[in-house]
Amino acid sequence: MQIKPFLLAAAVTLCAPVAQAQDFPTKPVRLIVPLTPGSGADIAARLLGKRLSELWGQPVVVDNRPGAGGQIGTQAVTRSAPDGYTLLVQSASHAANPAIYKTLPYDPLKDFVDVAILGTSPYVLITAAEGPHKTLPDLIQAAKARPDTIAFASAGVGTSTHLAAETFVQRAGARLVHIPFKGSPDAINDVAGVRSAFYMAPYSTVVGQLKDGKLRALAVTTPKRFAGLPDVPTVAEQGFPGFRSELWVGLWAPTGTPAGVLEKLHGDIERAYQGAEMNELVAKAGFDVQPMTSDDFARFVRAEMALNKQVVKAADIEMQ
Repeated sequence: MQIKPFLLAAAVTLCAPVAQAQDFPTKPVRLIVPLTPGSGADIAARLLGKRLSELWGQPVVVDNRPGAGGQIGTQAVTRSAPDGYTLLVQSASHAANPAIYKTLPYDPLKDFVDVAILGTSPYVLITAAEGPHKTLPDLIQAAKARPDTIAFASAGVGTSTHLAAETFVQRAGARLVHIPFKGSPDAINDVAGVRSAFYMAPYSTVVGQLKDGKLRALAVTTPKRFAGLPDVPTVAEQGFPGFRSELWVGLWAPTGTPAGVLEKLHGDIERAYQGAEMNELVAKAGFDVQPMTSDDFARFVRAEMALNKQVVKAADIEMQ
Protein backbone atom coordinates (compact mmCIF):
# COMPACT_ATOMS: atom_id res chain seq x y z
CA MET A 1 0.00 0.00 0.00
CA GLN A 2 1.36 3.39 -0.94
CA ILE A 3 1.36 6.06 1.79
CA LYS A 4 0.45 9.47 0.49
CA PRO A 5 3.17 12.10 1.04
CA PHE A 6 0.98 14.47 3.06
CA LEU A 7 -0.01 11.62 5.42
CA LEU A 8 3.62 10.68 5.89
CA ALA A 9 4.52 14.28 6.65
CA ALA A 10 1.69 14.53 9.20
CA ALA A 11 2.82 11.33 10.90
CA VAL A 12 6.39 12.61 11.16
CA THR A 13 5.15 15.92 12.55
CA LEU A 14 3.05 14.20 15.23
CA CYS A 15 5.81 11.80 16.23
CA ALA A 16 8.49 14.49 16.52
CA PRO A 17 7.36 15.88 19.92
CA VAL A 18 7.15 12.34 21.32
CA ALA A 19 10.69 11.58 20.19
CA GLN A 20 11.91 14.89 21.63
CA ALA A 21 10.30 14.10 24.97
CA GLN A 22 11.86 10.63 25.04
CA ASP A 23 15.28 12.14 24.31
CA PHE A 24 14.89 14.89 26.93
CA PRO A 25 17.22 16.24 28.14
CA THR A 26 19.90 16.62 25.49
CA LYS A 27 21.67 19.52 27.21
CA PRO A 28 22.13 20.92 30.77
CA VAL A 29 19.02 21.59 32.85
CA ARG A 30 18.81 24.55 35.19
CA LEU A 31 16.88 24.49 38.47
CA ILE A 32 16.20 28.03 39.60
CA VAL A 33 15.78 28.30 43.37
CA PRO A 34 14.44 31.76 44.31
CA LEU A 35 15.91 31.44 47.80
CA THR A 36 19.41 31.55 49.30
CA PRO A 37 21.87 28.66 49.36
CA GLY A 38 21.25 26.55 52.45
CA SER A 39 17.48 27.06 52.40
CA GLY A 40 15.17 24.05 52.47
CA ALA A 41 14.32 24.41 48.77
CA ASP A 42 18.01 24.76 47.91
CA ILE A 43 18.90 21.56 49.76
CA ALA A 44 16.06 19.65 48.09
CA ALA A 45 17.08 20.99 44.67
CA ARG A 46 20.70 19.92 45.12
CA LEU A 47 19.74 16.42 46.24
CA LEU A 48 17.38 16.01 43.29
CA GLY A 49 19.72 17.70 40.82
CA LYS A 50 22.61 15.37 41.61
CA ARG A 51 20.47 12.28 41.14
CA LEU A 52 18.81 13.53 37.94
CA SER A 53 22.22 14.35 36.51
CA GLU A 54 23.22 10.74 37.09
CA LEU A 55 20.03 9.45 35.46
CA TRP A 56 20.18 11.78 32.47
CA GLY A 57 23.90 11.95 31.85
CA GLN A 58 23.50 15.73 31.65
CA PRO A 59 24.54 18.48 34.09
CA VAL A 60 21.78 19.80 36.35
CA VAL A 61 22.70 23.25 37.61
CA VAL A 62 21.15 24.80 40.72
CA ASP A 63 20.83 28.56 40.19
CA ASN A 64 19.99 30.57 43.33
CA ARG A 65 18.12 33.82 42.64
CA PRO A 66 16.98 35.09 46.08
CA GLY A 67 15.12 38.30 46.82
CA ALA A 68 11.66 39.81 47.21
CA GLY A 69 10.24 36.76 48.94
CA GLY A 70 11.16 34.55 46.00
CA GLN A 71 9.66 36.78 43.32
CA ILE A 72 12.92 37.53 41.50
CA GLY A 73 13.88 33.94 40.80
CA THR A 74 10.31 32.88 40.13
CA GLN A 75 9.82 35.61 37.54
CA ALA A 76 13.07 34.56 35.85
CA VAL A 77 11.55 31.14 35.17
CA THR A 78 8.54 32.71 33.44
CA ARG A 79 10.92 34.50 31.09
CA SER A 80 12.65 31.30 30.05
CA ALA A 81 11.76 29.11 27.10
CA PRO A 82 9.00 26.59 28.00
CA ASP A 83 11.06 23.59 26.97
CA GLY A 84 11.85 21.88 30.28
CA TYR A 85 15.41 23.13 30.48
CA THR A 86 14.68 25.86 33.04
CA LEU A 87 12.57 24.81 36.02
CA LEU A 88 11.49 26.28 39.33
CA VAL A 89 12.20 24.61 42.67
CA GLN A 90 10.47 26.58 45.40
CA SER A 91 9.21 26.04 48.91
CA ALA A 92 5.70 26.55 50.25
CA SER A 93 6.39 30.26 49.74
CA HIS A 94 5.12 29.77 46.19
CA ALA A 95 1.66 29.30 47.67
CA ALA A 96 2.17 32.02 50.30
CA ASN A 97 3.13 34.92 48.05
CA PRO A 98 -0.33 35.39 46.50
CA ALA A 99 -1.68 35.96 50.01
CA ILE A 100 1.04 38.43 50.97
CA TYR A 101 1.59 40.59 47.90
CA LYS A 102 -1.01 42.82 46.28
CA THR A 103 0.60 42.25 42.92
CA LEU A 104 3.15 39.75 41.65
CA PRO A 105 5.28 39.98 38.49
CA TYR A 106 3.87 36.61 37.48
CA ASP A 107 0.66 34.62 37.87
CA PRO A 108 1.40 31.57 40.06
CA LEU A 109 -1.46 29.63 38.48
CA LYS A 110 -1.43 30.71 34.83
CA ASP A 111 2.33 31.01 34.30
CA PHE A 112 3.34 27.65 35.77
CA VAL A 113 2.55 23.97 35.45
CA ASP A 114 2.62 22.01 38.73
CA VAL A 115 4.97 19.08 38.10
CA ALA A 116 5.85 17.33 41.36
CA ILE A 117 6.15 17.64 45.11
CA LEU A 118 9.72 17.00 46.23
CA GLY A 119 9.17 16.48 49.93
CA THR A 120 7.82 17.76 53.22
CA SER A 121 9.71 18.62 56.38
CA PRO A 122 8.93 20.01 59.83
CA TYR A 123 9.71 23.49 60.98
CA VAL A 124 11.80 23.63 64.12
CA LEU A 125 11.08 26.55 66.44
CA ILE A 126 14.63 27.51 67.36
CA THR A 127 16.13 29.98 69.80
CA ALA A 128 19.68 30.79 70.89
CA ALA A 129 21.27 28.03 72.96
CA GLU A 130 22.43 30.63 75.50
CA GLY A 131 19.33 32.79 75.14
CA PRO A 132 16.74 33.57 77.83
CA HIS A 133 14.03 31.23 76.55
CA LYS A 134 14.56 27.64 77.69
CA THR A 135 11.11 26.27 76.83
CA LEU A 136 8.20 27.19 74.58
CA PRO A 137 6.03 28.25 77.57
CA ASP A 138 8.91 30.53 78.66
CA LEU A 139 8.92 32.21 75.26
CA ILE A 140 5.14 32.66 75.20
CA GLN A 141 5.09 34.05 78.73
CA ALA A 142 7.81 36.57 77.91
CA ALA A 143 6.04 37.65 74.72
CA LYS A 144 2.75 38.21 76.53
CA ALA A 145 4.48 40.11 79.33
CA ARG A 146 6.11 42.50 76.86
CA PRO A 147 3.81 42.91 73.82
CA ASP A 148 5.38 44.24 70.61
CA THR A 149 8.93 44.16 71.98
CA ILE A 150 10.15 40.62 71.34
CA ALA A 151 11.10 39.84 67.75
CA PHE A 152 10.93 36.74 65.60
CA ALA A 153 12.91 36.22 62.40
CA SER A 154 11.77 34.91 59.03
CA ALA A 155 13.40 34.16 55.68
CA GLY A 156 11.46 37.07 54.17
CA VAL A 157 8.03 38.65 54.03
CA GLY A 158 5.51 36.15 52.75
CA THR A 159 7.83 33.16 52.91
CA SER A 160 6.58 29.92 54.38
CA THR A 161 8.72 30.53 57.47
CA HIS A 162 6.95 33.85 57.97
CA LEU A 163 3.45 32.40 57.74
CA ALA A 164 4.35 29.39 59.89
CA ALA A 165 5.52 31.78 62.61
CA GLU A 166 2.47 34.02 62.23
CA THR A 167 0.22 30.98 62.57
CA PHE A 168 1.94 30.06 65.83
CA VAL A 169 1.91 33.64 67.19
CA GLN A 170 -1.79 33.88 66.40
CA ARG A 171 -2.54 30.62 68.23
CA ALA A 172 -0.43 31.75 71.19
CA GLY A 173 -2.35 35.01 71.49
CA ALA A 174 0.88 37.00 71.63
CA ARG A 175 2.15 40.11 69.86
CA LEU A 176 5.69 40.03 68.51
CA VAL A 177 7.73 42.04 66.01
CA HIS A 178 8.50 40.43 62.66
CA ILE A 179 12.06 40.82 61.34
CA PRO A 180 12.36 39.57 57.73
CA PHE A 181 15.67 38.51 56.19
CA LYS A 182 16.74 37.40 52.72
CA GLY A 183 16.93 33.74 53.65
CA SER A 184 17.33 31.12 56.33
CA PRO A 185 21.08 31.60 56.96
CA ASP A 186 20.64 35.27 57.91
CA ALA A 187 17.58 34.53 60.04
CA ILE A 188 19.41 31.73 61.85
CA ASN A 189 22.42 33.95 62.54
CA ASP A 190 20.15 36.64 63.97
CA VAL A 191 18.58 34.15 66.37
CA ALA A 192 21.96 32.65 67.31
CA GLY A 193 23.13 36.17 68.11
CA VAL A 194 20.23 36.57 70.57
CA ARG A 195 18.71 39.43 68.59
CA SER A 196 15.49 37.73 67.48
CA ALA A 197 13.82 35.39 69.95
CA PHE A 198 12.97 32.61 67.52
CA TYR A 199 12.78 31.40 63.95
CA MET A 200 10.56 28.73 62.41
CA ALA A 201 13.48 27.01 60.69
CA PRO A 202 13.22 24.24 58.12
CA TYR A 203 14.84 21.25 59.79
CA SER A 204 17.43 20.79 57.04
CA THR A 205 18.80 24.30 57.58
CA VAL A 206 19.55 23.92 61.31
CA VAL A 207 20.27 20.25 61.96
CA GLY A 208 24.03 20.86 62.10
CA GLN A 209 23.84 23.79 64.53
CA LEU A 210 21.40 21.93 66.75
CA LYS A 211 23.84 19.05 67.01
CA ASP A 212 26.71 21.47 67.71
CA GLY A 213 24.72 23.04 70.54
CA LYS A 214 24.65 26.50 68.96
CA LEU A 215 20.88 26.57 68.86
CA ARG A 216 18.09 25.23 71.06
CA ALA A 217 14.99 23.57 69.62
CA LEU A 218 11.87 24.46 71.59
CA ALA A 219 9.35 22.61 69.41
CA VAL A 220 8.64 20.94 66.08
CA THR A 221 5.54 21.70 64.07
CA THR A 222 4.57 18.18 62.98
CA PRO A 223 1.55 16.50 64.59
CA LYS A 224 3.83 13.86 66.12
CA ARG A 225 7.42 14.05 67.29
CA PHE A 226 9.92 14.09 64.47
CA ALA A 227 12.28 11.10 64.17
CA GLY A 228 15.27 13.41 63.59
CA LEU A 229 14.64 15.20 66.91
CA PRO A 230 12.87 12.63 69.09
CA ASP A 231 13.47 14.55 72.33
CA VAL A 232 11.94 17.80 71.07
CA PRO A 233 8.22 18.14 71.89
CA THR A 234 5.70 19.24 69.31
CA VAL A 235 3.92 22.58 69.45
CA ALA A 236 0.69 20.59 69.76
CA GLU A 237 1.71 18.81 72.94
CA GLN A 238 2.75 22.07 74.58
CA GLY A 239 -0.71 23.51 74.85
CA PHE A 240 -1.77 23.86 71.20
CA PRO A 241 -3.65 20.70 70.24
CA GLY A 242 -4.02 20.14 66.52
CA PHE A 243 -1.25 22.57 65.58
CA ARG A 244 0.43 21.57 62.35
CA SER A 245 2.61 23.47 59.92
CA GLU A 246 5.04 21.81 57.53
CA LEU A 247 7.48 23.01 54.95
CA TRP A 248 7.04 21.52 51.50
CA VAL A 249 9.08 21.88 48.35
CA GLY A 250 7.84 21.49 44.80
CA LEU A 251 8.93 21.73 41.18
CA TRP A 252 7.23 23.74 38.44
CA ALA A 253 7.74 24.27 34.74
CA PRO A 254 6.75 27.32 32.66
CA THR A 255 3.35 27.10 31.04
CA GLY A 256 3.68 25.90 27.48
CA THR A 257 6.20 23.18 28.28
CA PRO A 258 5.34 20.19 26.03
CA ALA A 259 3.15 17.56 27.69
CA GLY A 260 5.60 14.81 26.82
CA VAL A 261 8.45 16.64 28.54
CA LEU A 262 6.30 17.23 31.62
CA GLU A 263 5.38 13.56 31.77
CA LYS A 264 9.01 12.50 31.46
CA LEU A 265 10.06 15.01 34.12
CA HIS A 266 7.51 13.67 36.59
CA GLY A 267 8.48 10.07 35.91
CA ASP A 268 12.21 10.77 36.17
CA ILE A 269 11.72 12.65 39.45
CA GLU A 270 9.96 9.61 40.89
CA ARG A 271 12.83 7.42 39.66
CA ALA A 272 15.34 9.79 41.22
CA TYR A 273 13.92 9.20 44.69
CA GLN A 274 14.18 5.44 44.43
CA GLY A 275 17.04 3.53 46.01
CA ALA A 276 18.42 3.13 49.50
CA GLU A 277 21.18 5.72 49.09
CA MET A 278 18.80 8.47 47.96
CA ASN A 279 16.30 7.57 50.70
CA GLU A 280 19.05 7.87 53.28
CA LEU A 281 20.18 11.27 51.98
CA VAL A 282 16.63 12.60 51.88
CA ALA A 283 15.89 11.38 55.41
CA LYS A 284 19.16 12.87 56.68
CA ALA A 285 18.11 16.23 55.26
CA GLY A 286 14.83 15.91 57.14
CA PHE A 287 12.51 15.40 54.18
CA ASP A 288 9.69 12.91 53.82
CA VAL A 289 8.83 12.08 50.22
CA GLN A 290 5.30 10.95 49.48
CA PRO A 291 4.84 11.10 45.69
CA MET A 292 1.76 12.72 44.18
CA THR A 293 0.48 12.70 40.64
CA SER A 294 0.85 16.04 38.90
CA ASP A 295 -2.93 16.56 39.18
CA ASP A 296 -2.88 15.84 42.91
CA PHE A 297 0.03 18.22 43.36
CA ALA A 298 -1.88 20.93 41.51
CA ARG A 299 -4.86 20.47 43.83
CA PHE A 300 -2.55 20.51 46.85
CA VAL A 301 -0.96 23.81 45.76
CA ARG A 302 -4.34 25.47 45.32
CA ALA A 303 -5.53 24.27 48.72
CA GLU A 304 -2.35 25.70 50.28
CA MET A 305 -2.96 29.04 48.58
CA ALA A 306 -6.48 29.19 50.01
CA LEU A 307 -5.22 28.29 53.50
CA ASN A 308 -2.53 30.97 53.39
CA LYS A 309 -5.09 33.62 52.54
CA GLN A 310 -7.04 32.61 55.64
CA VAL A 311 -3.88 32.82 57.81
CA VAL A 312 -2.98 36.26 56.48
CA LYS A 313 -6.49 37.57 57.08
CA ALA A 314 -6.76 36.11 60.59
CA ALA A 315 -3.32 37.41 61.57
CA ASP A 316 -4.14 40.82 60.09
CA ILE A 317 -0.95 40.85 58.04
CA GLU A 318 -0.77 43.91 55.83
CA MET A 319 -0.36 42.98 52.19
CA GLN A 320 2.86 44.23 50.68
